[in-house]
Amino acid sequence: MKVEQIYTGCLAQGAYYIESNGEAAIIDPLREVKPYLEKAEKDNATIKYVLETHFHADFVSGHVDLAKASGATIVFGPNAKTTYDAYIAKDGEELKVGDVAIKVLHTPGHTMESTTYLLIDKNGKDHAIFSGDTLFIGDVGRPDLAAKSDLTQDQLAGHLFDSLRNKIMPLADDVIVYPAHGAGSACGKNMSKETTDTLGNQKKTNYALRTDMTKEEFIKEVTDGLTPPPSYFPLNVMMNKEGYDNIQNILEKGLQALTPEAFEAAANETGALVLDTRKTETFAAGFIPNAINIGIDGNFAPWVGTLIPDIKQHLLLVTDEGREEEVVTRLARVGYDYTIGYLKGSFDAWKQAGKEVDTISSITAETFANRFEQDNAIKVVDVRKPGEFQAEHVETAQSAPLDYLNEHLTELPKDETMYLHCAGGYRSMIAASILKARGYENVVNVEGGFKAIAETNVPKTAFVCPSTLK
Repeated sequence: MKVEQIYTGCLAQGAYYIESNGEAAIIDPLREVKPYLEKAEKDNATIKYVLETHFHADFVSGHVDLAKASGATIVFGPNAKTTYDAYIAKDGEELKVGDVAIKVLHTPGHTMESTTYLLIDKNGKDHAIFSGDTLFIGDVGRPDLAAKSDLTQDQLAGHLFDSLRNKIMPLADDVIVYPAHGAGSACGKNMSKETTDTLGNQKKTNYALRTDMTKEEFIKEVTDGLTPPPSYFPLNVMMNKEGYDNIQNILEKGLQALTPEAFEAAANETGALVLDTRKTETFAAGFIPNAINIGIDGNFAPWVGTLIPDIKQHLLLVTDEGREEEVVTRLARVGYDYTIGYLKGSFDAWKQAGKEVDTISSITAETFANRFEQDNAIKVVDVRKPGEFQAEHVETAQSAPLDYLNEHLTELPKDETMYLHCAGGYRSMIAASILKARGYENVVNVEGGFKAIAETNVPKTAFVCPSTLK
């Protein structure tokens, strides 16, 4: 028996490969399915099942493409309804994979079709659970994503409490927990950076598994402090329910190399958004006017999903040379299938063609500290999350979280220089590019963000441990 966790850090997502005696099962695959096919081929195994723990909201699963490519059966738990062929398993049903079995444990709560898969080894011993968004390391799935008029988030949280108590917690302490997500995912609020643990340790350390916890306490704690989910979540759910275009077709459309002239014409004719995925410092030094910078070397896909509300938005890409396919693939993971081409030769080609360029002022934390010392009334805008801001911030800073930047535009002056910072510089450059595109000419990015500012003498509020904040 082989069990492999395939963890994708930029999505904080775990897919799983299980192989036994020439048969394999894949759980919650990413959209690009070639790596799973290659693993099975290397093991001389046939992929028998593609198991989905639920209709994912934060990424487009590869289950449809993988089933077509491998001949495998797509499996969901009870309550799932799809428009493509899938096997809807019964609660308690066992699926054979080589010499092992995978038992279906229906665990509604995060969503009503949520299912945990229990791996039973060839000796009949419970080995591991693939818990999807039912149980994370340090947390449980948020119960508000599937809330509808006939089922509130409190009712869903109640289902989750019952699922955990009746299906998960009775399992043995040495059972390994393999969740669908880790820290950084928006599907929970307190996830650990660890990507696996024993169930016994989770029973000791996970607040949601306290044995003396009442259902009412659970509902209150699980639903407390939830922020609105990104707008692309329901759109990804729809794609996972109804299917989608093949990833190869997306790549063929997206990997159209365009000269500067063709790129400019495409932008003008289609109204496409120019998405620049280069590093923040490279972008600041020169970019195509109105381009939005979301660097590929960060939490790229989640920020794209958060800041570009229409997944059918046409996109034109400026990337580092050689990374075009990676960018198109990572966009497709969250359902952005409408890339129509990229700038051949990247930004250097644009400059050499004599096209108009824009820049963003970027200064060190030391320079920022000097300017603050000379004038402590300068406008400082902190684009970190509310919890980060509440924990500690520059005394005079205004909070304008990047997630909700559009809601703060009326509070931000166009006629005054604004110094933007986040924690390390990634998010503030995204914010700066958005503001530039909306006509804010006087934006200055502080390099290194609050981490660098904290090393200066700029006055800051007293630190408050984030875990004590409500």
